[in-house]
Amino acid sequence: MSKLWEQMLLVPSVVRLTSRAPKDPSAAWDGYWRGIRTTGRSGDVLWDSGSQTELEQYTDAVLGHFNPALPVIDVGCGNGTNTRWLAGLFPRAIGIDVSVGAIALARREAAGLHNVEFLAMDATETGAGEHLLESVGPANVFVRGVFHVLKPDQQANLATNLRTVVGNTGRVFLAETNFPGSSLAYLQELGATRRSMPRQLQRALENLPRPGHFGTQERHNTFPDSDWHLIADGPAHIEVTPMNANGQSQHVPGYFALLAGA
Repeated sequence: MSKLWEQMLLVPSVVRLTSRAPKDPSAAWDGYWRGIRTTGRSGDVLWDSGSQTELEQYTDAVLGHFNPALPVIDVGCGNGTNTRWLAGLFPRAIGIDVSVGAIALARREAAGLHNVEFLAMDATETGAGEHLLESVGPANVFVRGVFHVLKPDQQANLATNLRTVVGNTGRVFLAETNFPGSSLAYLQELGATRRSMPRQLQRALENLPRPGHFGTQERHNTFPDSDWHLIADGPAHIEVTPMNANGQSQHVPGYFALLAGA
């Protein structure tokens, strides 16, 4: 059976699952996080692998370019896995997420860490940058897996808000999934077949906005040269929770960029 035909056989299941997702993205994300029971490598969250191997790809860039005198904001922090990692590298880390449920979970998982804070807010809303600048001050920004689930206008709004936050001294590091094939091929890559669907993938399809990809062209459109200076970019390996029978690590092609305000 051809791969294309196998992909087409996924369509009925995908349509059935995605039809259940709330139309309002904020409600969708909050409903998703409130339903999470376990996190980490064997947990319910598709992208929360807790992989040190993936984070090692980013360590040199953030340590080499983030101003250590500034706090670090983890945008779209979810349950705070990356916020806690950043708190081990910098004096102060702040995780923000649109979901109140995610923030509640992040606070529980970060109990005992004194240099971590969490705020529930929509970083794509007009004025969010000014609000963060007023409450946190100029900051570095870390973003993993957020832009690829936003529509172009939301991507632009988020980038505008980040430009306000970083000012002249902060930096933005982003890492996004950038799968080159179709959405059906992407689902296949993650383990979906016409007979079965990994539970982590099923939860995402049932609850969340449809993801896209984010690479060089999307970054150029979202972070215009008039506002941003590109320091470095290139391929990255995004690790997801293992969804195969043998429990081996699974990676998705990704893209990273390191930027400063122009």
